[in-house]
Amino acid sequence: MKRFLSGIQPSGLPHLGNWFGAMAMHLDLAKEGEAYWFIADLHALTTVKEAAKLREMTREIAISYLAMGLDPQHTVFWRQSDVPEVTEIAWLLGTVSGMGLLERGHSYKDKVAQGLTPSVGLFYYPVLMAADIISFDADEVPVGKDQIQHVEFAQDMAGAFDAVYGPTFKRPEWRLSKTPKVSGLDGQKMSKSYGNALWIFEEGKALTKAIGRLPTDSRPPAEPKEPEGMLIFEWLKLLISADEYEALATRARNGGEQGPGYGELKKRIASAMDERFAAGRAERQRLLAHPAHVDQLLSAGAAKAREVARATRDRAYKACGLR
Repeated sequence: MKRFLSGIQPSGLPHLGNWFGAMAMHLDLAKEGEAYWFIADLHALTTVKEAAKLREMTREIAISYLAMGLDPQHTVFWRQSDVPEVTEIAWLLGTVSGMGLLERGHSYKDKVAQGLTPSVGLFYYPVLMAADIISFDADEVPVGKDQIQHVEFAQDMAGAFDAVYGPTFKRPEWRLSKTPKVSGLDGQKMSKSYGNALWIFEEGKALTKAIGRLPTDSRPPAEPKEPEGMLIFEWLKLLISADEYEALATRARNGGEQGPGYGELKKRIASAMDERFAAGRAERQRLLAHPAHVDQLLSAGAAKAREVARATRDRAYKACGLR
């Protein structure tokens, strides 16, 4: 049985990009094999500098997964910082990894190109991510396109360690999300840092107002339009059935009296959001009232994760002479 592993940073409220790019796939993969999902709070320290916010967002990510159907009986789910063996393995990987490899890291290069002074943590980020993967003998790591490099780094680092000390680590492979990129409210990639994200549990007037920001043009409903390339139809394709989408797309292409107006399409997006996330929204409210229960579930998941990571750590320690 394959073992899948991935993490999500608690750097903000989970948005549609998180849902379609990662969370939905994580829940589906739990039906295919062993699912290991963690909340990457150590990674978040490279950007989140307020302790209260980090604690709040960590719990928010946990609750969001649970509210949308994560079953802790069939999924190992934990906080990254609750499994210290991973940071030990990260150090071992760091001793065999070249500076040139890390200097090719996309995130690091992007920050330098923007004129920012990156922290040592940001530079070292790929090593910790490699340790996250390798520590749990993961077979596949579901990622978006921009994260493939991190899995390749993990392959390189595991190979470098094995070349020095003999076969020790399992080589992981990446699996690309079926929806690797979701455009934000402005048409750019959806991101918390860009201010163009839509929280999956948004509702009421706030939801309507956010969707109202989707860019459109001045063409009337009667004018024929090609849906491909239109942001509003891109969102509809994600949120409604293929049959309903095709019916709306056909009306848009034909135009005339049956051509859908932008107001109608935006209302359908709002109702589709309610259909998709209303049950999770209600369950989130219930879980928010029981934080101790959520913490208990995360601690139980961490105990299971530590068993696996400890065995990997001990195997690596023995290989390089520490045990």
